[in-house]
Amino acid sequence: MIIQICVGSSCHIKGSQELVELLQAAVAEHHLEKDVTLAGSFCIGKCNRVGVTIQVDDTVHTGVTREGFPAFFKEHVLARLEGERK
Repeated sequence: MIIQICVGSSCHIKGSQELVELLQAAVAEHHLEKDVTLAGSFCIGKCNRVGVTIQVDDTVHTGVTREGFPAFFKEHVLARLEGERK
């Protein structure tokens, strides 16, 4: 799984650096280092007024915030990896 987080100017202002840190910590906490590749990306082209844009493989998610991160990670990373393992 490749997760790209937008670090362009708009997302940077909305907290992309904090989400990068949250992603790194969550990947380490769940021991997913071999399953997940984290990458920064400049504008993904789906800017949102609230939150950061994150692309998981080919799916773009907009409006990800620090508060919404746990649900985002559970639904779009953990659940997807679990589904791939079945």
